Amino acid sequence: MSTHENITAQSLTTFVHRFIPASAPATAQQQVPTLLLLHGTGGNEEDLLSLGNMLFPGAALLSPRGNVLENGMPRFFRRLAEGVFDLEDLRQRTQELTAFVRAAAEAYHFDPSNVIAVGYSNGANIAASMLLASPGVLRGAILLRPMVPFIPEQLPDLATTAVFVSAGRMDPIVPMAQTEQLIQLLKRAGANVRVHWLNGGHGISHEDVRAARSWLATI
Repeated sequence: MSTHENITAQSLTTFVHRFIPASAPATAQQQVPTLLLLHGTGGNEEDLLSLGNMLFPGAALLSPRGNVLENGMPRFFRRLAEGVFDLEDLRQRTQELTAFVRAAAEAYHFDPSNVIAVGYSNGANIAASMLLASPGVLRGAILLRPMVPFIPEQLPDLATTAVFVSAGRMDPIVPMAQTEQLIQLLKRAGANVRVHWLNGGHGISHEDVRAARSWLATI
């Protein structure tokens, strides 16, 4: 095995994950994406598979399980308290997830330029971190109940990146100001951002799914 192959294999085994190949045919209007499914705290690699199928039936699905445990519950990075992130761990875990996505594209033969993250809560936060720290890895992202992961010293160029943000006005975990700050960060970086506010809390609703699916069909 070459050094490159060895690095790819190591990165692929970093995460327990599921991969489901695309089954939908590409059309002249839209190529079939790979949806990178990123669960919330306490979730796993099975949690968002049905959501991915609802958002884009027949899309390829890549669903890793977070490697950090908080009281036995999987997460994608450590936090010091509710809403207070361990920024060094976040940086390392973002790099780790980025390498995993690249290795998976090579191993499973999907287009690395057509990966769209679908993240919920903690998963949305690491997806936002990927956008800010690893521009170009994600073509776009659906961020459900996100917060600001970190403030970059220099904004990335996200001019070719599309982002859908869905937030609840009555979310007890994510303050509206946090979501607004993230939206402004992404816009200042040049991302094409669509925002959907709903009169709900932190859980994913049918309204989230309908709005995100409608947006996904346009990009």
